[in-house]
Amino acid sequence: MTRAPDKPFHQEETIEVHPTAAIFPMLDDDELQALADDIKDLGQLHPIVVDEHNRILDGRNRFKACEIAGVEPQFAAFQGSDPATYALSVNIRRRSLTKGQAAMVAAKAVSVSEDDPRSKTERSVRSISETAGVSIGRVGQANTVLRHAPDLVDAVIAGATGLDEAYKVARENKAYADSAEAQLARLRAEDPQLADRVVEGELTLPGAWAERKERAEEEVRQRKVATQFLCEVVPPLAQARGTDTVRLYDPQFMLTGRPITAEVIDQAIEALAEMAQAWREREEA
Repeated sequence: MTRAPDKPFHQEETIEVHPTAAIFPMLDDDELQALADDIKDLGQLHPIVVDEHNRILDGRNRFKACEIAGVEPQFAAFQGSDPATYALSVNIRRRSLTKGQAAMVAAKAVSVSEDDPRSKTERSVRSISETAGVSIGRVGQANTVLRHAPDLVDAVIAGATGLDEAYKVARENKAYADSAEAQLARLRAEDPQLADRVVEGELTLPGAWAERKERAEEEVRQRKVATQFLCEVVPPLAQARGTDTVRLYDPQFMLTGRPITAEVIDQAIEALAEMAQAWREREEA
């Protein structure tokens, strides 16, 4: 996998980078220019190593510097069986990384390896922590950051944020996520439709619970109104049975808007029959 020596190099040409090698940040513009000047004056001292898919394992900065300098880059094919581990090992050794940065790189390396369809090796956390020279515990913290504070991963690798600080944020995010998951499960048990609206993004979880609270309060209000209505209406009707209530009815004392007619009485009888049936079903439930 070496470039033919007679093939001209074009500055617009690009080459793919192995996912593990891509984890490491590039040099800044000034550093790249300095490297390009060195290569132009002294030549490329170390080849750019590529895997069988022609992806750069080591030498991203050298490749870019050659492009800046207008120099034909020199390549060498990787001869080993685990290009991902090679890319991780050689790049970590070359960089001055803190233990936190190295742990974050290691955690991300496991992730990108799992997502790489062309990867032929499965690396355990233990093996990759040994390659990175950090403890499994630190890699575990980095994994927590990777899952629960992914926006801080690159900042940790670049050294802009410490792993401990990012881990603290990740733990807080995880605690909130666990709490939110429990709340969503409870909401689904109480009101599946509201839970579905949260999952679909139509409602926030706090908004759903606020609506659930309003519904519960409205249900209590309706129960209160219905109970008081039945208590006010049904017992007096039962007590009026067999009395002279109808004979003594006098329209001049009628409540405004509440006339009594035979039709109204028939409707009341039907309503009471329905109430009686509903009451029996309630007692049997």
